[in-house]
Amino acid sequence: MGSRIQPADMATALGAAALIIITLAAPAHAQGCPELVGRWPYGPTYAVAVSGSFAYFGSGTALVVADISDPTAPRVFGQVTLPEMVYGVAVSSGFAYVADSFQGLRVIDVTTPSAPAEVGFVDTPGNASGVAVSGGLAYVADGSEGLRVIDVSIPSAPVEVGFLDTPGYASDVEVSEGHAYVADSSEGLRVVDVQTPSEPVEVGFLDTAGYASGVAVSGTRVYVADWSGGLRVIDVSTPSAPGEVGFLDTPDAARDVVVAGGLAYLACGDYGYEGSFRAIDVSTPSAPVEVGSLQLPDAARGVVASGGHAYVADGLRGLRVVDVSTPSLPLVVGSLEPPGATRSIVISGSYAYGGDAWGTIRVIDVENPLAPVEVGSIETPGHATGVAVSGSYAYVTWSGGLSVFDVSTPSAPVEVGFLEASGWGAAAIAVFGGYAYIADYQEGLRVIDVRTPSEPTEVGALGSPIDVQGIAVSGRYVYLVSQGFMGGAFYVIDVSVPSMPMELAALYLNANDGFDVAVTGRYAFVAEWDALSVIDVSTPSAPGEVAAVPIGARANTVVISHGYAYVAYDTYSIEGGLFVADVGTPTAPLEEGIYETVSRAAGVAASDGYVFVTTSDAGMYIFRECWLLFQDGFESGDTSAWSVVVP
Repeated sequence: MGSRIQPADMATALGAAALIIITLAAPAHAQGCPELVGRWPYGPTYAVAVSGSFAYFGSGTALVVADISDPTAPRVFGQVTLPEMVYGVAVSSGFAYVADSFQGLRVIDVTTPSAPAEVGFVDTPGNASGVAVSGGLAYVADGSEGLRVIDVSIPSAPVEVGFLDTPGYASDVEVSEGHAYVADSSEGLRVVDVQTPSEPVEVGFLDTAGYASGVAVSGTRVYVADWSGGLRVIDVSTPSAPGEVGFLDTPDAARDVVVAGGLAYLACGDYGYEGSFRAIDVSTPSAPVEVGSLQLPDAARGVVASGGHAYVADGLRGLRVVDVSTPSLPLVVGSLEPPGATRSIVISGSYAYGGDAWGTIRVIDVENPLAPVEVGSIETPGHATGVAVSGSYAYVTWSGGLSVFDVSTPSAPVEVGFLEASGWGAAAIAVFGGYAYIADYQEGLRVIDVRTPSEPTEVGALGSPIDVQGIAVSGRYVYLVSQGFMGGAFYVIDVSVPSMPMELAALYLNANDGFDVAVTGRYAFVAEWDALSVIDVSTPSAPGEVAAVPIGARANTVVISHGYAYVAYDTYSIEGGLFVADVGTPTAPLEEGIYETVSRAAGVAASDGYVFVTTSDAGMYIFRECWLLFQDGFESGDTSAWSVVVP
């Protein structure tokens, strides 16, 4: 076993590095780089609607149509990819109206449920979070931009005809008897007279105890899912003077509500935790009583009811069908988990292996990158943290150790080996030369002999005082990057004797955390907190930073291909993207382009002329590699215009 890694003095390490100009010519500037060519749009389910024998629900940026004629066996019937996350759905007269986050209202023709097609849209100014349709008008809860009223009498040509800027954040809306009832987050319930659609006017409000998230109307009562405030029951018989008549606290956040037959059904759950479904007897509005509940695997975001069943949008676990024929004993009788979110990714041959938040590695056929298809999956008992593929084997790290799967038939992976290691916090894994090298957070580097895949054996380790996040292997060296309270570090480890890994050098990262590393030739490229740095490793014992490109966001992962660096980043919130730098001359990297993704970009890989970027909520984006684009804009695969004679 080796000694603990200790960062070297930065000045000494930097001074030892020389600026090296490599012989690779810089790639021609790629116009339109990065160029998006395909999507695999699946992710969490935040909204659901039911019409007839079909359920319409979101999965990432896809609207999925499911046949629910047999509620115990729902099946995907059709789908359409939209530009943003699906936050709200309403169905009316053969059309689905989708609140599509920052891309406004999308109108989808679902008269043929197996082939839904977008026919119109209105890009509202805010974050479209909820939608209701009544009398040829769509009412959109548009986040910070309040209530938008849109004429959809011609679905292919929707037009905004009125709006009202509510004081809070409009998250949901229902319409009844000429009034729109808006769940306005911290500003409670807003009552808006929409009898003149072009001039909506607020006529009443009630500041609820919590954070108004969802709303339902039944007769003269409005029911508000009020987050920490549970369920609030409000009398709106006089719309200008709404008054609370009853409430019921819930143990977890109440996020959406629907009312049917004297019962209110709540979708509940806090971010990052399990959720619940709750049946509330509201036959006496002043004294609502919970009569039944059940736990759900993820925080529930939306709920509708139809024909003795409730349909729950259960976040990362898709659609849940709950039998409520006996309200005191609600029971999940069916579920539909479309291909889920992917957060990390590796490519092997024509297959992508993407890990999600639940311990599933999804196997996706990307032979046709314009139409990727999930063909199989790898399940681990715990949260999967890293995956590497070498030959016909996939190596997956998770909280319980290392599992080895035979993926010679990608559609049917089979576990063939396992190394138990309780408490592992592995962040990343790389496989080279019959050994698996694992970046294990505070435990540093672990070396596993996998020459016999069915019998993985730990043969070496090297401790670290700070969290190791990223790993790369090149020849006899392992390169690690870490994060820490005082900033991250870059390490070079000699593994020529795998059982005796030895630190050769360590280099502080200018007080930045390091999240990933890629090595090609004489250079290592480090994804840092807000930049891509280039480190000369031509002398492994004396690495030195020679250049850096600011990104202005957290760089999560990096891959190098044909003189370009592709970096998956996020903006510390819900957004992210792909950052591309020309590194043909590593000492003088240049920003090439940026593509903003719908949600945080987490993983990146490159293969056969394509770049694959995975996101936290919006599935996978597929780009053409920048080296395939010439200065004149022609793509290398299309020479049809080259023979044109120009006088």
